[in-house]
Amino acid sequence: MMEFEFQQVDWELKSVFRIAYKSRTHARTVVVELRNGDLVGRGEALGVSYHGETVDTIAEQLAGIAEELRRGISRDALQKRLPPGGARNAIDCALWDMEAKRQGRRAWELAGIETARPLTTAYTLGIDTPEAMGRAADSLGHYPVLKLKLAGDEFDVERVRAVRTACPHTVLIVDANQAWTEAQLHSLTPELHELGVKLIEQPLPAGKDDALDKFVSPIPICADESCQTLTSLPHLRNRYQYINIKLDKTGGLTAALELAREARRSGLELMVGCMSGSSLSMAPAFVVGQWCSFVDLDGPLLAKSDVPNGIHYEGGRMSAPQSNLWG
Repeated sequence: MMEFEFQQVDWELKSVFRIAYKSRTHARTVVVELRNGDLVGRGEALGVSYHGETVDTIAEQLAGIAEELRRGISRDALQKRLPPGGARNAIDCALWDMEAKRQGRRAWELAGIETARPLTTAYTLGIDTPEAMGRAADSLGHYPVLKLKLAGDEFDVERVRAVRTACPHTVLIVDANQAWTEAQLHSLTPELHELGVKLIEQPLPAGKDDALDKFVSPIPICADESCQTLTSLPHLRNRYQYINIKLDKTGGLTAALELAREARRSGLELMVGCMSGSSLSMAPAFVVGQWCSFVDLDGPLLAKSDVPNGIHYEGGRMSAPQSNLWG
């Protein structure tokens, strides 16, 4: 019999983090641990808040599948047993961790990636006044990529301009989190292009992005909220150039890798992101990051603390996770 337990873990953030539709002070996660003899597999999830997921709904799903987990469940069976979301993500990643330890191989090797390279992650600035974001950026010049959350108000260009002034050589990407209108898409994109922005994430609300059908953007556009799982892909082609893969959305590494492979076959470029969390959340996403042009796995950088044996970050350079952390 497999031993199974889970617990809630809250990671306090260094400062209030604001995006277009919410603010938060903590990353509230659920950590799953599976144990079979000396083998231990772990996974962490936050869920997808805009789908109504919370640590409580995740815990309820986990409790409902406890007996099946104790009897032993395969990753393939798990995909059918639970829907995409935080609960499936935490279990799926724990199963990957256990499988890697059982075989004495790294998780990326199991995924068909022979060698894992270090990644360069963006550092995310939450929404604030242009002046405050410029001051924050001034202290982050050692990060080669900054991601700026935008609000959909009249100050978005000024926010980017303030950061660009502070960091003239830094790669900038922006994320509106569905906050723009079609009119803003047309008016803001050329200005952001002049400021050297390299990627725009989810400018329009999911389900209202048909305005992208005939829009020729000078900056690549990345689907985030519009890209949930493999079934999202038909809607994204000819509208977006990138997709942002997050394991909480796909429901784990298994489905994330499937989405990544199919997206590449469809001609879409890849970004990997996170809902925040500790290095235990970042480690499985690091595997997906091996195929990505943009990486946003800065959860531990935004929090006051991290798990033991956490991923080593040096500026924006993210080393491979140690096996005693995950995978």
